[in-house]
Amino acid sequence: MIVEKEIMALESTQLLPNNDDVRRIHREQHQACYRTPSSLTIALLGFVVVVVVTLSVLHRSISAHTTSVFPSSFLWGAATSAFQIEGGTAAGGRGPSIWDTWCVQSSENCNGDTGDVSDDHYRLWKEDIELMRSLGLKAYRFSISWSRILPNGTADYGSENAADALGNSSTRIKGLNYEGIKFYSNIIDLLLEYNIEPFITLYHWDLPQALEDRYGGWANRSIIEDFGDYSRICFKHFGDRVKYWITINEGWTTAIHGYEEGSNAPGIMGEDIGGTGKPYLVGHHLLLAHARAVEVFREEGFATLYQRGRNDEHGKIGIANSGDYRFALDPKSEDDQEAATRSIEFQLGWMTDPIWLGDYPSSMRKILGSRLPEFTEDEAQKLVGSADFLGLNHYSSALASKPSKPPTYGGYWADQQVTLSDDPSWKKTDMGWNVAPEGARELLLWIDRRYSHPLIFVTENGMAAYEPDFEHSIHDDARKEYLAGYIRGFGQALGQGVNLGGYFAWSFMDNFEWQFGFSKRFGIVHVNYTSHERTPKSSAEYYQKVIESNGRNLPK
Repeated sequence: MIVEKEIMALESTQLLPNNDDVRRIHREQHQACYRTPSSLTIALLGFVVVVVVTLSVLHRSISAHTTSVFPSSFLWGAATSAFQIEGGTAAGGRGPSIWDTWCVQSSENCNGDTGDVSDDHYRLWKEDIELMRSLGLKAYRFSISWSRILPNGTADYGSENAADALGNSSTRIKGLNYEGIKFYSNIIDLLLEYNIEPFITLYHWDLPQALEDRYGGWANRSIIEDFGDYSRICFKHFGDRVKYWITINEGWTTAIHGYEEGSNAPGIMGEDIGGTGKPYLVGHHLLLAHARAVEVFREEGFATLYQRGRNDEHGKIGIANSGDYRFALDPKSEDDQEAATRSIEFQLGWMTDPIWLGDYPSSMRKILGSRLPEFTEDEAQKLVGSADFLGLNHYSSALASKPSKPPTYGGYWADQQVTLSDDPSWKKTDMGWNVAPEGARELLLWIDRRYSHPLIFVTENGMAAYEPDFEHSIHDDARKEYLAGYIRGFGQALGQGVNLGGYFAWSFMDNFEWQFGFSKRFGIVHVNYTSHERTPKSSAEYYQKVIESNGRNLPK
């Protein structure tokens, strides 16, 4: 949240904020955290805030129900991503990604850390899967490193087209790293041997640096076809054993943090705040790349390549989108209700509406005008229905209200025309994010209503806890409480008719947390970053019991 003193300072100088100011302001807005403006302001507004928040809390508690028993087919899993755990960045023929570059450009970008070794999963993958089996995981979501499959981002098929070249088993394709193919193939085989269902994410933020250098990465339409070609290679080599595919992970984060705030690789500031980034164009290309990958999957026969199930059981493909829930600050205020909906639409709806409803949310069209790209008729047709399921990455919630005055800053956070705040009763994670498990229930119900009862998988949910040493880390009671509350919330939505197929805790183990490096721990398994020893935390033991009881041990 913009701090009152910062706004006054900017207004008094009549200057635009520099990049450091913008990054700091946007980070505070994203985390929806307040600093206290002044004791006088609190004295004047305190009574009103208490009354409104109390009404909001009462309103949110009305729809709570006891946790339903999860169906026997429910998939309990955990999730990771390639760059965050693998290491081996120069091993096995892998090419550099934008995160390899970003982290060494400045010591401030990734807390001074790199992903060169990380959890050393590239070397310890067998031990990690053994640990998954011992914890009783039914499914494991992981991503493939694009630059480990295609070190230069693309393959050279010579005179053949990509589909024909891949269909010829005797053809060795130039630019394709077969050692990378073998690495992921081995992981899939061992998971299946242990009856752990693999969920594969094709893109989890680690774009090959070669494509960023060649044409500007996601800011260029060339990425759409290149992503389709890369996806085809993965479908071809792994599709006979993999039932569940996710095209893009959190396109919102790539667009906003990578091409608007400059806090994630490739570190570009938005043009509306003094940079060159075009986040809405990037988001557009991400969606079209998703649609292209799904087109390849369905029209080139890869959906029926899956061979582990019944004869009529085909592979499924979806997308994983980020979504925080927004409660109206004053549930009786129509303006606050509209602000809450608009805030969800600018995040979750941005990347989800085109797939289920055929276009961007009307609130975005109205506010952004020509800044928001249009879909051609052909593009819209390819997007609608281009997901068999929706993956939801959900961590937190906030209170939303109509701003009392126009913002003095530009960019995505100003575009929403929403003021975000916190319920003072909510606890916070080590990321500064609100712990509000009631938002888990409400967001699933919102999705169910808006998109006509889609199949949903919670593809990420978890928290960074304060873990200054090993003992604090393995006795992570706050994470146990978080998991219990959120899984209970998701279960309540399931009990109210939401089509929820599975849940993935984020993360299976501590790892490289992007711009925060190794300073934040999300794992249910502790990792010693020197010895790389793995130790299950109390939360892992708790989650194991949740899985064993199929959720029946959750508090009512």
